[in-house]
Amino acid sequence: MATPTIIDTIRDPHLFAPWFKEPNSWCAWRAFLCALFGLSMSKEALTIYQRHTGRIELPAKPFNEAWLVVGRRGGKSFITALVAVYLACFFDYRKYLSPGERGAVMVLASDRKQSRVIIGYVKALLKQVPMLDRLVIRSTSEGIELKNNITIEVQTAAFRSVRGYTVVCALLDEIAFWRNEESANPDAEIVNALRPAMATIPNSLLIGLSSPYAKRGVLFEAYREHYGQESDVLVWQADTKSMNPNVPHSIIDRAYKRDSVSASSEYGAVFRNDVETFIDFDAVVATIVTGMLELPYLSSNSYRGFVDPSGGSRDSFTLAIAHNENGIAVLDCIIERKPPFSPEAVVKEFSSTLKRYHINTVHGDRYGGFFPRELFNKESINYKVSELTRSDLYLELLPAIMCGKIQLLDNRKLINQICLLERRTARSGKDSVDHPPGAHDDIANSAAGALYLAKKQPKKVICEAFNQFEILDNLYLTNGLSYDV
Repeated sequence: MATPTIIDTIRDPHLFAPWFKEPNSWCAWRAFLCALFGLSMSKEALTIYQRHTGRIELPAKPFNEAWLVVGRRGGKSFITALVAVYLACFFDYRKYLSPGERGAVMVLASDRKQSRVIIGYVKALLKQVPMLDRLVIRSTSEGIELKNNITIEVQTAAFRSVRGYTVVCALLDEIAFWRNEESANPDAEIVNALRPAMATIPNSLLIGLSSPYAKRGVLFEAYREHYGQESDVLVWQADTKSMNPNVPHSIIDRAYKRDSVSASSEYGAVFRNDVETFIDFDAVVATIVTGMLELPYLSSNSYRGFVDPSGGSRDSFTLAIAHNENGIAVLDCIIERKPPFSPEAVVKEFSSTLKRYHINTVHGDRYGGFFPRELFNKESINYKVSELTRSDLYLELLPAIMCGKIQLLDNRKLINQICLLERRTARSGKDSVDHPPGAHDDIANSAAGALYLAKKQPKKVICEAFNQFEILDNLYLTNGLSYDV
């Protein structure tokens, strides 16, 4: 018996038809599925296809790679779950697998909580169709094992997580928002790792899906290279209402009134023009001293410390120390303490490190009001609120890096946090810099603050009275006195 097309399955009352009770509201998605699998189209579907792909000619064959740039609540997660179930259940991949090997339908997202949106749809589609439910051997929170040697499973967005698999289908959920402090470009690394894992499966399928964000990353690169082109990669761009007419106009209208730029991205599926990469990766790498994780204290240097405090439940508490060496701001030490932790214990630890570098005053932001000030004062360390905001510190950091006036430690997380920073232009025309949604910049903030302070501080002058100065310095520390060096 011939394998049914995916359109056949959504028309069949014994398969997925119950999920498509309002046929008119699914017109755009049916057109997408026809294009994805190289099926014939009606005139209406052809018009929809041309509108959302920028193409004229119908695809001559199924695609192995597709990118969905679709607004929020457009239905892309459900449709990609349907594609996953269709491929997992209606195709036999065993002839492409080694004895004992299982093929993987892989759902990847920024975290497991996000990926469970699609896997939840997958489980529902299987469970509500008795003939498909009988294929299930085992179902867990991480995925579903089928009798035909296929496993549908969730994975977090890390390139190491996809190695060693034979992948028949990969769904990359909300890929425009993938963030990973282990990599500055996690989306590109994962896609590069997936392609070899899919190479031995003739009808393997990679689908990247997301509402758009900044003009960078693999989603934007695919859009720029293939949208409107007669290529072997399908790019489909559509606003929320085009794909899901059931979303109330009022919700979208309110979003546009609150923030038209954000709404045009979230619901209009338009890449943002007001967000750009803050700093070039190669420029940051050029400042790194390879293999150097920390520099020891030298009495000839005058050091500055900066902290990014945290209450201990959500964000990291970080400390950075830097000094000025012949006009170069040198990062000496960076420490991160991840939650959960006791703020008192971390302040005590950081104070010990500060004293090791003969620092009596540490600078930081306004977080927590008097909380960090009181804790550091108990350890005989004066806490001063930074004169610059987080964004201003980053704006000061940029020219110093570009001019080679910065020397960084070989700390991968620090480098990635700096490289992930975004410059945003407000309606007023003023620029601000911050981490992207879902990311962190605790280490980058401390480093930027310490390097800014070091840039302002001239190198300590060695003179005949230098030994006496160090004795006085130690005396102050011993007696719990505080002054700003």
